[in-house]
Amino acid sequence: MHELISELQSKQLIWKGARAESFSECHSTGFAELDRRLGGGFPTSGVIDIQSPLGIGELRLLMPYAQAQTTERLLVFINPPGYLCAEYLYAQGIDPAKILLIYPESGKHALWAAEQCLKSGACCGVCLWQEGLEIHQAKRLQVASEVGHCLQFLFKPALSGAASQVFSLPVSLSLNLTPHETGLSISITKRKGGFVRDSFVIDMSTYWPELTLSTKPHTSTVIPFPMQQQG
Repeated sequence: MHELISELQSKQLIWKGARAESFSECHSTGFAELDRRLGGGFPTSGVIDIQSPLGIGELRLLMPYAQAQTTERLLVFINPPGYLCAEYLYAQGIDPAKILLIYPESGKHALWAAEQCLKSGACCGVCLWQEGLEIHQAKRLQVASEVGHCLQFLFKPALSGAASQVFSLPVSLSLNLTPHETGLSISITKRKGGFVRDSFVIDMSTYWPELTLSTKPHTSTVIPFPMQQQG
């Protein structure tokens, strides 16, 4: 029985319910609180599953990582749901020439493109928007990421209820994002080497104050209209 369990763990088909272990090697996420919760930061390779409502500023989570890693390698976006603004990337300190956009004709082609980019060694990260990923497909991406020492960021819509319990992909890290007035609320739902549910808020007000709401007491800016005195 012990040999069977060990074999299943090596194939990432089951996960230990013990305390989470820190990744042996990692890259800083750029957010001190997230680094602390992850034991150092993002792993150097693997699949990171990110479930999030569309349009809540979810890409902000990757901007500090992209700033640090795109100095030498490319960051790839496959099937992004909207247009990327080159001016915004430049303002964030990211050279648009280091960004590769791919719009495949099908989901099959998208997975093929992601796998080739991951194992090429020329990319620091691959962002893929695709639903309905199967276990064997996730495992192929995991292996390719290890070959090229590259991270696979898999963006999917947030699931709720029974739909979220259908099956769990063999990924290195799984995050659930929701909007928060000061940035993003994050739930860690899976980590390689352990199963720890952890929820916290990343304060992004110092990075993007225009995208956050002030937590200071509200002060009215309405000026009362002067009343005309009757004689």
